[in-house]
Amino acid sequence: MSQLAPRTESFGAGDQSWLGSRHGTDVAKTATLAPSAWSGKILDGRIKSGEAFAVKSGLAVPYDSTKSDGTEVLAGFVFTDTPVDPSRGNVTFPGIWTGRIRLSKLPSTVTAAAKTSGLFVWEA
Repeated sequence: MSQLAPRTESFGAGDQSWLGSRHGTDVAKTATLAPSAWSGKILDGRIKSGEAFAVKSGLAVPYDSTKSDGTEVLAGFVFTDTPVDPSRGNVTFPGIWTGRIRLSKLPSTVTAAAKTSGLFVWEA
Protein backbone atom coordinates (compact mmCIF):
# COMPACT_ATOMS: atom_id res chain seq x y z
CA MET A 1 0.00 0.00 0.00
CA SER A 2 1.26 3.49 -0.83
CA GLN A 3 0.26 7.05 -0.09
CA LEU A 4 -0.14 8.01 -3.77
CA ALA A 5 -3.86 8.86 -3.65
CA PRO A 6 -4.53 12.56 -4.48
CA ARG A 7 -4.83 14.99 -1.58
CA THR A 8 -3.96 18.60 -0.85
CA GLU A 9 -1.58 19.63 1.92
CA SER A 10 0.58 22.63 2.68
CA PHE A 11 4.03 21.92 4.09
CA GLY A 12 7.21 23.86 3.57
CA ALA A 13 10.68 22.45 3.45
CA GLY A 14 10.89 22.82 7.23
CA ASP A 15 13.82 24.07 9.26
CA GLN A 16 16.87 23.21 7.19
CA SER A 17 19.37 25.06 9.37
CA TRP A 18 20.98 21.65 9.98
CA LEU A 19 22.41 21.80 6.45
CA GLY A 20 25.95 23.17 6.56
CA SER A 21 26.10 23.69 2.78
CA ARG A 22 24.16 23.02 -0.41
CA HIS A 23 26.39 20.02 -1.12
CA GLY A 24 24.24 16.90 -1.47
CA THR A 25 20.90 18.70 -1.76
CA ASP A 26 20.91 18.35 -5.54
CA VAL A 27 21.34 14.57 -5.37
CA ALA A 28 18.77 13.63 -2.72
CA LYS A 29 17.69 9.99 -3.04
CA THR A 30 14.12 8.79 -2.82
CA ALA A 31 13.59 6.54 0.19
CA THR A 32 10.53 4.79 1.61
CA LEU A 33 9.41 4.50 5.20
CA ALA A 34 6.68 2.61 7.05
CA PRO A 35 4.90 5.10 9.36
CA SER A 36 4.60 2.50 12.16
CA ALA A 37 8.40 2.57 12.64
CA TRP A 38 8.33 6.36 12.96
CA SER A 39 5.41 6.79 15.37
CA GLY A 40 7.64 8.49 17.99
CA LYS A 41 8.96 10.99 15.42
CA ILE A 42 5.64 12.04 13.82
CA LEU A 43 4.61 15.45 15.15
CA ASP A 44 1.64 17.37 13.76
CA GLY A 45 1.29 14.79 10.97
CA ARG A 46 4.87 15.12 9.73
CA ILE A 47 8.42 13.96 10.21
CA LYS A 48 10.78 16.91 10.58
CA SER A 49 13.47 17.81 8.10
CA GLY A 50 16.82 16.63 9.48
CA GLU A 51 15.63 13.45 11.17
CA ALA A 52 18.37 10.82 10.84
CA PHE A 53 17.52 7.45 9.35
CA ALA A 54 18.98 3.99 8.88
CA VAL A 55 17.83 1.44 6.30
CA LYS A 56 16.53 -1.89 7.49
CA SER A 57 14.85 -4.48 5.24
CA GLY A 58 14.72 -1.89 2.45
CA LEU A 59 12.82 0.71 4.49
CA ALA A 60 14.06 3.86 6.21
CA VAL A 61 13.77 3.62 10.00
CA PRO A 62 14.80 6.07 12.71
CA TYR A 63 18.55 6.00 13.38
CA ASP A 64 19.39 4.66 16.85
CA SER A 65 23.05 4.53 17.89
CA THR A 66 22.23 2.45 20.98
CA LYS A 67 21.09 -0.62 19.06
CA SER A 68 22.91 -3.31 17.06
CA ASP A 69 20.14 -4.36 14.67
CA GLY A 70 21.10 -2.22 11.67
CA THR A 71 19.49 0.96 12.98
CA GLU A 72 22.86 2.05 14.39
CA VAL A 73 24.23 2.70 10.87
CA LEU A 74 23.19 6.17 9.78
CA ALA A 75 22.22 6.16 6.10
CA GLY A 76 20.98 9.73 5.74
CA PHE A 77 18.67 12.53 6.78
CA VAL A 78 15.11 13.42 5.84
CA PHE A 79 15.62 16.40 3.50
CA THR A 80 12.24 18.16 3.81
CA ASP A 81 9.36 18.02 6.27
CA THR A 82 7.49 14.87 5.26
CA PRO A 83 3.73 14.56 5.74
CA VAL A 84 2.67 11.19 7.11
CA ASP A 85 -0.77 9.65 7.52
CA PRO A 86 -0.27 6.26 9.19
CA SER A 87 -3.59 5.01 7.83
CA ARG A 88 -2.44 5.41 4.21
CA GLY A 89 0.58 3.08 4.11
CA ASN A 90 4.22 3.63 3.23
CA VAL A 91 5.62 7.09 2.48
CA THR A 92 8.33 8.14 0.02
CA PHE A 93 10.57 11.08 0.87
CA PRO A 94 13.81 12.73 -0.29
CA GLY A 95 16.84 11.66 1.74
CA ILE A 96 20.24 13.35 1.99
CA TRP A 97 23.08 10.81 1.94
CA THR A 98 26.03 13.17 1.56
CA GLY A 99 26.86 16.68 2.71
CA ARG A 100 27.92 18.98 5.52
CA ILE A 101 25.68 18.54 8.60
CA ARG A 102 25.36 20.85 11.62
CA LEU A 103 24.89 18.38 14.46
CA SER A 104 23.61 20.99 16.93
CA LYS A 105 20.74 21.90 14.59
CA LEU A 106 19.35 18.37 14.04
CA PRO A 107 15.92 17.63 15.56
CA SER A 108 17.29 14.42 17.17
CA THR A 109 20.74 13.71 18.58
CA VAL A 110 23.49 12.45 16.28
CA THR A 111 27.16 12.58 17.28
CA ALA A 112 30.27 12.99 15.16
CA ALA A 113 31.18 9.41 16.15
CA ALA A 114 28.11 8.02 14.34
CA LYS A 115 28.70 4.95 12.20
CA THR A 116 27.53 5.92 8.70
CA SER A 117 27.01 4.46 5.27
CA GLY A 118 26.85 7.98 3.81
CA LEU A 119 29.48 10.64 3.19
CA PHE A 120 29.07 13.34 5.82
CA VAL A 121 31.19 16.17 7.15
CA TRP A 122 30.15 17.09 10.69
CA GLU A 123 29.95 20.60 12.12
CA ALA A 124 29.22 21.42 15.77
